[in-house]
Amino acid sequence: MTAVGPTRRQRYEARQRRRSVIIATVSTVVVVTLVVVLVPLTSGWDRVRAAFFDGETFRKTFPQLPGRFWYDIQIFLICTPCIVLLGLLIAFARNVRSPVLYPLRLFATVYTDVMRGVPMILWITIIGFGIPGLIQNRTWGKAIIWASVALVLAYSAYVAEVFRAGIESVHESQRAAARSLGLSSRQTMFHVVLPQAVRRVVPALMNDMVSLQKDVALVSIVGPIEVLRQAGIAKAKFYNFTPYIGAAILFLCVSIPLTRFTDHLLARERRRMSGTAVR
Repeated sequence: MTAVGPTRRQRYEARQRRRSVIIATVSTVVVVTLVVVLVPLTSGWDRVRAAFFDGETFRKTFPQLPGRFWYDIQIFLICTPCIVLLGLLIAFARNVRSPVLYPLRLFATVYTDVMRGVPMILWITIIGFGIPGLIQNRTWGKAIIWASVALVLAYSAYVAEVFRAGIESVHESQRAAARSLGLSSRQTMFHVVLPQAVRRVVPALMNDMVSLQKDVALVSIVGPIEVLRQAGIAKAKFYNFTPYIGAAILFLCVSIPLTRFTDHLLARERRRMSGTAVR
């Protein structure tokens, strides 16, 4: 049997991919070379290098950071499922259609507007310090608990809008078809609309999780010694900003893989929806 070789179109696409890779590689090398060569020639580089990139300070302070960074990871792992669940409930509330449940829809709308309208650091400060001062309890009055609650409450508003966008992106004909088969409104939502909506918004949800992983460091303002606070302590001890570079490296070790995974999911969804590969 004679083997069938690549078609003309496939050969053309292969040449275009090779050309794109070569151009991207050359341009990247040129830009990196210019940065490496030109930045050290600036007048203030010696001061910046001593203040932010001191090798001796890095060797002394970096070993103290990973253990504190694990504290951030724990908060992230605890908050994430709570955010997804609460955000989904709020999205459901914003999509109710019964006039009787309009107050629920109104509350969800006001909730998302208010929580998204105030900076995260203010919510952590207000809730992290305000609630412990209100309840005066050793167990439930810890600021770190309520700072984590602030993260959950604020991020759930963003996640709710992502879910709502996914739900509304499902065409109305899907609901009509489900109802014509005898499914109730609840069955239509859980068995027809929601599976399609969640699949469409996974990349956007992952982007929110990447942001959450970084914003966890804001809980340091209520007192716990996590990686950002530990870097600040080391900075004060050595009078040098290099510990912050070490903390940034740890965050990048988590955020970059998450970002690449998000891009992979987005490209896969785009290929599934359009039938074309992303260049």
